[in-house]
Amino acid sequence: MFQKFLDAGIAVAGIDVGESFGSPEGRATYTAFYEELVRGRGLSPRPCLLARSRGGLMLYNWAVEHPESVACIAGIYPVCDLRSYPGVERASTAYGLTPDGLAEALARHNPVDRVEPLAKAGVPVFHLHGDADAVVPLESNSGELARRYRRFGGEMTLLVVEGGGHTMWPGWFRSRELVEFVIAHAGGGRS
Repeated sequence: MFQKFLDAGIAVAGIDVGESFGSPEGRATYTAFYEELVRGRGLSPRPCLLARSRGGLMLYNWAVEHPESVACIAGIYPVCDLRSYPGVERASTAYGLTPDGLAEALARHNPVDRVEPLAKAGVPVFHLHGDADAVVPLESNSGELARRYRRFGGEMTLLVVEGGGHTMWPGWFRSRELVEFVIAHAGGGRS
């Protein structure tokens, strides 16, 4: 996948924000990373985001706060609901809140509850998700995000992989559809 992106003129970059689970502190680190790539290195101000597994929490939470700065989002079994993974109790520490405090604040921090700005901005979304994923269940994550995204008028493609689990199966990373989606929305590279 990455080689196909590079061959199409699309830079690939990432940052380790630790186990921040999409928290405001992690989002601030991601914003600094974005600023470095755009202002410091001249990359596109509208990157394509690739959200895989728990990276979905960070990328969606950042994207909903910066919809004008996102060309598209592609996901491979991304976490979209803190309640399903890692769970409110485990995530609360990263948010500097008690479990009850995070539960009360979910509307401000839970990607599946925050997608309206992305949909209204017309950010296209594409997910691959297996129907046998026991770690990040399809229905409460990509399935629910798709329902809500479409309700707000957003364009989302969800390809369900029959029998697919939360694995390192090479097919996740060789998806022609996902690669073509990203390349089509990258704006000619430098994304």
